[in-house]
Amino acid sequence: MKTTTLLATLLTLITATFSVAQKQPNIVFLFADDAGYADFGFQGSKVYKTPNLDKLSKDGVIFDQMYVTASVCGPSRAGLLTGRYQQRYGFIENNVPGIMDDNSKFLGDEMGVPTNVKTMGERLQERGYKTAIFGKWHLGEADKYHPTKRGFDEFVGFRGGARSFFPYTDEQKKDPHNKNVGKGRWLERGFENFEEHEGYLTNVLADEACDFIERHKDERFFAFVSFNAVHLPLQIDPQDKETYPELEGVRRLNAQMTLSLDRACGQIIDKLEALGLAENTIIVFSNDNGGPSDKNASNNFPFAGVKGTQLEGGIRVPSFMVWPGKIKPNTRFEKSVMTFDLLPTFYTAAGGDASEINDIDGVDILPYLNGGKSGNLHEYMYWKWETRGVVRNGDWKLMRFPDRPAMLFNTKKDPGEQNDLSAKYPERVNKMFKELFAWEMQLERPMFMLRTAEEQWSANRFDQFRKPPAKVN
Repeated sequence: MKTTTLLATLLTLITATFSVAQKQPNIVFLFADDAGYADFGFQGSKVYKTPNLDKLSKDGVIFDQMYVTASVCGPSRAGLLTGRYQQRYGFIENNVPGIMDDNSKFLGDEMGVPTNVKTMGERLQERGYKTAIFGKWHLGEADKYHPTKRGFDEFVGFRGGARSFFPYTDEQKKDPHNKNVGKGRWLERGFENFEEHEGYLTNVLADEACDFIERHKDERFFAFVSFNAVHLPLQIDPQDKETYPELEGVRRLNAQMTLSLDRACGQIIDKLEALGLAENTIIVFSNDNGGPSDKNASNNFPFAGVKGTQLEGGIRVPSFMVWPGKIKPNTRFEKSVMTFDLLPTFYTAAGGDASEINDIDGVDILPYLNGGKSGNLHEYMYWKWETRGVVRNGDWKLMRFPDRPAMLFNTKKDPGEQNDLSAKYPERVNKMFKELFAWEMQLERPMFMLRTAEEQWSANRFDQFRKPPAKVN
C-alpha cells in the first residue's frame, strides 16, 4: 500500500513538473540598435521594406508608448536587463571609455553593471531557462561583467558598444594605435574565445540564434538577439547594394541595413515555426534608444529629439510583443510602458511571481494587456542624465535643464513637444519638481561621469533637433 502511494505521489510530481514546463513559453527578444521611430513598415514607413517584422507585429500588440530608461545605449540596456532604473546603482552615463572624468570611481572596462545586481538572464535561469545573448553587450568589458557570468549560458557577440559588421583582420587587432579595434570590439564565443566571423554580422547573429534554438528546442529557452544594426559604422550586406535606388547617401545605407535586420529577424521567426515552437514563444521587438538622425539618417517622426536627448525622439522607441493565445493579435496599447517592465513580464510568464522581486521598478505588462488591470502602469516615470532630469505623470512631462528654465509638455496633445506650458501651470510644475527631487534622493552616486567638455554634446543636440522632422515615407 505504501509503495502504491509513493508511486502515485511521484507520478503526480512528475506530471506537475512536466505541466509547468509545458506552460512555460520560450522567449525571443529581438533588439535593434539606434533605429528611427518611423523607420519600419509597422510604424508607418511606405519606403522601408520590413515585411517580416510587419507581419509579426500583426500577430500581437504594438506599443504606442514604449520608453527606454535612457537615450543612449549603455544605461538604456542596463535598465532593460535589470528591471530597474539604472541610476539606482550609479549607472547614469554611457559607458564609453576615453570620455569620462578622471575622478570617476570606475574608468575603462571597469564601467559596468555592478555584479550584485541581477540581470534578466539570471532571473530566467532561476526559472529553469537556457539563456543566451547574441550580439552587443555594452554592460561592462571587464571579465567580471562578462555575459556568461551575468546570467547567460551562451554568448556570441562583442563586449563593447560598437564594432564592424565585417571581420577584423589579425593585423587590425594587433595594431596598438587602432583604438577602434580594441578587445571590447572583437567577436567572442563563450568566454575569452575570440574568433572573428565570416560574412556580414547581422546574418551571423541570426544564424547563431537559430542554432541555439535548434539545440534547445526540447527545453525552455531565452534568446536575446542584440543586433548592432543600424548603429555605426554604416556597412551593408553586399547582397543589398542594389536596393533602394530611389534613396541617396546615408538614408539609403540606413534603409539597406534595416532590410538586412528585418531579414535576419524573419530567419529566426521561420526557425521557430519550422520547429513547431512559435505557438508557445513570446517574441518581443524593440530598440535601445531614439535614432541618431545626424549620424545614420534615422527618422523619429513625429517626435522632436534624437539619441542623446530626453525629448520623445530620444526615449520613445518602436516595439511590439507577440504571444499566441495570450495576447490579442492586431492590437495597439496606448498606455506608457518602460523597457524595464519586460523583466517582470518575462519572469511572470515563466511561472514566477514578480511581486516577490523587491528590487525592481518594472511591473508585469500582461494584466494590462488582457484587461485584468486598468489605469497606468506607473504613476510617475523618470529620466536622468548628467544634471538633466525628466519626470512624466500621465500625459504630462516636465523637463529640467542646467542652462535654461524647465519646460512642461502635454505629450498627448503635443507629441512634438512644441508648446511649453510651464508658465500656464506653475502648480503642476512645482508638484512634478518635488516628485523628481524625491526620486533623485533615492539614487546612488554616479559610478562614472563625463568630462565637463563632453556634457555640452547633449545640450547642442537638444537645440539642433528641437523641431520634429518632416515625415519621410
